Amino acid sequence: MQTYQGSCHCGAVRFQIETDFPEMTMCDCSICRRKNALMVKVHESQFDLIAGAEALTEYQFHTHTARHFFCKVCGIYPFHRKRVTPDHLGINVFCLEGFDPEGIPVRQALGNAMM
Repeated sequence: MQTYQGSCHCGAVRFQIETDFPEMTMCDCSICRRKNALMVKVHESQFDLIAGAEALTEYQFHTHTARHFFCKVCGIYPFHRKRVTPDHLGINVFCLEGFDPEGIPVRQALGNAMM
């Protein structure tokens, strides 16, 4: 496992994850298509919100099970609590510092969620 630091664009939200990047996912649900995020799934025990809880705002739709978090200051989506596996988070890999996704397999997830 490796440790990665991440943040939103303005730095108000900062977090740390541990992962070995078995794969990344892209989802085809209505919100994921629009935010175009590439995600890695981590268990909640491998995620630490270092700063910015007060800067986060939450958005839910469809079944209101998944919890999508955005920075109130810059609007960036750094992570979400997953719908199917709520003890895991989907981390937007484009928010990770110094991360290169080259060579890591990408799985297309079927979100099947509509607005």
